[in-house]
Amino acid sequence: MARIKRRLAANVDGDFYVDSNCIDCGTCYWMAPATFKRRGERSHVYHQPEAAPEVFAALKALTACPTASIGTLEKHDMDPVIDSFPDPIEGNVYHCGFHSRHSFGGASYLIVREGGNVLVDSPSFNMPLVRRIEAMGGVKHMFLTHKDDIAEHQRYADHFGCERIMHAEDITISTEGVERKIENFLPVKLADDLIAIPTPGHTEGSMCLLYDERFLFSGDHAAWDEENEMIVAFDDACWYDWARQTESMRILCNFKFEWILPGHGRRVHLDAEKITEAMRLCVLWMRRRNGPRAAL
Repeated sequence: MARIKRRLAANVDGDFYVDSNCIDCGTCYWMAPATFKRRGERSHVYHQPEAAPEVFAALKALTACPTASIGTLEKHDMDPVIDSFPDPIEGNVYHCGFHSRHSFGGASYLIVREGGNVLVDSPSFNMPLVRRIEAMGGVKHMFLTHKDDIAEHQRYADHFGCERIMHAEDITISTEGVERKIENFLPVKLADDLIAIPTPGHTEGSMCLLYDERFLFSGDHAAWDEENEMIVAFDDACWYDWARQTESMRILCNFKFEWILPGHGRRVHLDAEKITEAMRLCVLWMRRRNGPRAAL
């Protein structure tokens, strides 16, 4: 729970505030950009929400915050906020909310589909969220994009009896029980509408999940830079190999999709052609950070 005595001085006066437990995961300022911004290595409230939609968005960010670093001076009815998760993105794709500190606040997603629902990465194990997911058909598969964002995968697997899918190169002691391990670095068709695409670089076994040729769940491989209006990789958080990650990004240019839904960073929705062009520009940007390379 956020504490007023730990309230950061950067917050503007008013109801909402961020306290010093913030780890700068970015959740609040992409969920409620009208209220929260980054300053230094923490977030803060730069504008107090006024209209009801702004207040609700800020309360959703408060609910999703992995460190409970967002607080309010006033009392708010949180039931409708909690019940809003999983939060619809488009069609049958949802943002789970309830980010976990164990994943440094990484986002998790739910795909509701006839062939069985897919949970992409793991949120915190929160019973109101679990009950909502149960009402939406449960979880048949859990796709773990990489070893950083596994959070409470075991509790979800135990509760739903779902098959976990992860690349073998990212298996650790805490994930050795994963039911399906992807062994090579070629795309794997999991179902007619699901393709696992190995994208090593951020970690040795990073993978993306492509759903319905529209939604790319990118883990920590790629995200949207709103300020520069471009797709980026996190060059300051590449834990394995930047050259491999650049090549992985190039390979993704061969796939068609309209959405990038990352574990960290902002999501983006563009026409498939614009996404492809933005991906190509991202590869060129990555190559400039890795020495001269052949043209894409």
